Amino acid sequence: MAPILLTARLAVPRRTMDGTHPVDGASFRDPSGHVFAIGERVLRTVTEIGRADYEFVRDGTLLSQLIAEGLVVSGQELNDLPGDPETQSSCYTLEHPRLPYISYPYEWPFEMLRSAALLHLDIQIRALDHGISLADASAYNVQFLGVDPIFIDYLSFRRYRPGEYWLGHRQFCEQFLNPLLLRSLLGIPHNSWYRGQLEGIPTEALARVLSLRHKLSLRVLMHVAAPARLQSSAKGDRPRAAPRRSFPQSGYRNMLSQLRNWIKRLHPADGRATTWQDYAASNTYAVAEADAKSDFVRAFISKVAPNLAIDLGCNSGEYSEVALDVGARRVIGFDFDQGALDAAYARARTKGLSLTPLYLDAANPSPAQGWCHRERQSFGDRGKADAVVALAFIHHLAIARNIPLDQVIAWIVGLAPNGVIEFVEKSDPTVRQMLALREDIFANYSREAFEAGLRRLAAIVTTQTVSDTGRTLYWFERT
Repeated sequence: MAPILLTARLAVPRRTMDGTHPVDGASFRDPSGHVFAIGERVLRTVTEIGRADYEFVRDGTLLSQLIAEGLVVSGQELNDLPGDPETQSSCYTLEHPRLPYISYPYEWPFEMLRSAALLHLDIQIRALDHGISLADASAYNVQFLGVDPIFIDYLSFRRYRPGEYWLGHRQFCEQFLNPLLLRSLLGIPHNSWYRGQLEGIPTEALARVLSLRHKLSLRVLMHVAAPARLQSSAKGDRPRAAPRRSFPQSGYRNMLSQLRNWIKRLHPADGRATTWQDYAASNTYAVAEADAKSDFVRAFISKVAPNLAIDLGCNSGEYSEVALDVGARRVIGFDFDQGALDAAYARARTKGLSLTPLYLDAANPSPAQGWCHRERQSFGDRGKADAVVALAFIHHLAIARNIPLDQVIAWIVGLAPNGVIEFVEKSDPTVRQMLALREDIFANYSREAFEAGLRRLAAIVTTQTVSDTGRTLYWFERT
């Protein structure tokens, strides 16, 4: 089943030639129903194909319990239908709330992917008690509010068929388990591989990179090595169908429970501190400078009061927390360092912050992907916010990645109408370290060039120099 796309701040889809609203790019595959937008409303239809299972699940108590606990997104059946052929021809039309930001599994740090996997298994286990199972195991059926996962696809729920196997097992392994094992067993983050393989990390591929020692583990043998061997044999000239035997519900439940217990205990193998993980505590500036930055961000956020703010280079989430403390409703933090993302997740989880830390290589952000480039939206399509904070960030693109300074400025200013950008001089120890082993080819990287580039796109509200080396914060309003 296809996940619903409950987004905020996306451009309203244009009507098609026959006057209908186009089905959302992530929803077109599911014959049981579709998701589409009318203005600011997000609607889901239920077709005749999905009607019986939907009614069975709706009329039970499971769905209402999960919604009340915040584990499944709410949905309300509409009696007064919009004048759209899609809704007029459907058996039911539901309206869902818009989620503040859509993210994808290849952007989630390890702990978020793990919590999404545990949510999926918890829902599956509880569903069996109600005679319900999930038709699939797509990671794209989960989104996040802060760091709390929430399940979003109503049409994945269907009546349990006694004796059935877990039909979503392979999908769960490739979209949840295998990416987790990649880092837990080998210390390799899943993000880049997952982004290049939208359906997850193939079991056969993972099996090829695991050692014999790994494969001797009973759980790895059951969920990776043995399935990989079966998949490989099925590709032969005369593949043999696996024998079909009835799978008792107790066995189904035990399989889910054992898998859950295993995943709950998984942790990254690369647990040592990374380059930027302890940046907030061990950076090159003094406590007074950090306090000055916090005060500047606090004044900016208090004035702008954003519903959604983006924190570029969020590190451990220190300034995201400042923003949330003084009025930001939600913050999406981005960083490329896995240790920093782990620390930001821990901060958000421990303090209950509305902070969602996501993986981003800003020089290579997530593109539009999938069928016709519409199933998974690009960072640029999803990355619009009310405010953006980019502290100790631009030199990592302009110096470390050779991106022209004016293009870096334009990209950041394009993300939000209001923002704070920190400019770091070449004389700063961090930039000097970047240039220590390479030629300085950055003649246009200067305060004068930065201010000129920013003024071409925005008004500078105020500035503040926060260090002896000339680090300066710029508050801008886009013109």
